[in-house]
Amino acid sequence: VQLVESGGGLVQAGGSLRLSCVASGRTFGGDIMGWFRQAPGKERNIVGHFSWNSGSTYYADSVKGRFTISRDNAENTVYLQMNNLKPEDTAVYYCAIPVYWSGTHWSARYWGQGTQVTVSS
Repeated sequence: VQLVESGGGLVQAGGSLRLSCVASGRTFGGDIMGWFRQAPGKERNIVGHFSWNSGSTYYADSVKGRFTISRDNAENTVYLQMNNLKPEDTAVYYCAIPVYWSGTHWSARYWGQGTQVTVSS
């Protein structure tokens, strides 16, 4: 399984970015695909996840109402649209699949290489 993210960059607070994640290697029809982020010196945390099968989504409280996950089935691509960005959104963003609950936190088996998002104040 390969996951390749793109779309990161530098943006001012209040701005928007759209991250893309292209998945390859097998079919993903029954899986949950997610976005995580890791800020310097902090743990990797889930941003949100998306079910290929049902289309249902989950978002962390910190991004709810600002971030949206969507997909392009034909291109096996998942997007993370980030609006009204804040400096505290600065992190390396990772896409991952399949996402699961470990009992204590969200995790995943396969990870992309990450893309840096920096939000200036």
